[in-house]
Amino acid sequence: MSNVVFFLVPGVHLLDLAGPAQVFSTAADFGHPYTLAYVAEQPLVTSAQGLPLTAALDWPELGPEDLVVVPGWRALTLADAPAIGVPVLRALRDHHDRGGTVASVCAGADALGRAGLLDGRQCTTHHDVQDELALRHPEATVVRDVLFTTDDRVVTSAGIASGIDLALHLIAMRHGPATAAQIARDMVVYARRNGHEPQASAMLRHRSHLDDTVHRAQDLIDTRFDETLRLPALATAVGVSERTLTRLFGRATGLTPLRYQQTLRLERAEHLISHGATVDAAARSVGFEDARMLRRLRSRTP
Repeated sequence: MSNVVFFLVPGVHLLDLAGPAQVFSTAADFGHPYTLAYVAEQPLVTSAQGLPLTAALDWPELGPEDLVVVPGWRALTLADAPAIGVPVLRALRDHHDRGGTVASVCAGADALGRAGLLDGRQCTTHHDVQDELALRHPEATVVRDVLFTTDDRVVTSAGIASGIDLALHLIAMRHGPATAAQIARDMVVYARRNGHEPQASAMLRHRSHLDDTVHRAQDLIDTRFDETLRLPALATAVGVSERTLTRLFGRATGLTPLRYQQTLRLERAEHLISHGATVDAAARSVGFEDARMLRRLRSRTP
């Protein structure tokens, strides 16, 4: 069981909160063991949009697999932000020290900074307060104009809707790109790339389109990337001709279905190799008959 705890401050932006909460709630609907909790320093928190929210005063017991998220709030400047007590800042820092992950949306990055979690790490926030965040936390490296950053279990996102991107990224890292795609489609959103660096998942890099036929083909490839998938069978499964599928797939992703499958295989193989697998073992695990194709694909990757 993984807890996802949202710390709420007065003036919290609803979408900063609701976007990530919906992602993890949908993951739970699909059978992944997430429990969502909402804590604050007072039992009633009024959002920036005027909706009153109730929250617990006591934090649940947290372990290394758990996540704490600080959504952003409405304020003209970070200096105008609501006060956050020392016990909360200590709770954020202690959770990270014990191996847990902390995340922020928008101005929530300043709370992580006040907890000392941005020092020596990359971070981001809404473009309106990027410069101020850098001034307030000079030991941090503020990466401007990206959707989110990850650095040593400290994850920060730009603002408002980017919290959804952040949460989908965390789902992809924990459960794989196919699960993130399933959640994104259920929420009727599409996953986007970072804007500065490609997201870690090849699926996320090639899902920034709205072609449902291609999404359905990608769903099949994502879940069966280690199997032999013939183009005729793939086209039949999504209800179009081979020629139409190839044309639509190329227009939406810039790749053929085969190249997309090879990209997924290569990404998974690189992960296995980085964790001690031999090239031969990684090649077999991802579906290559031998390691020669994997070596060729690796040699082409800059």
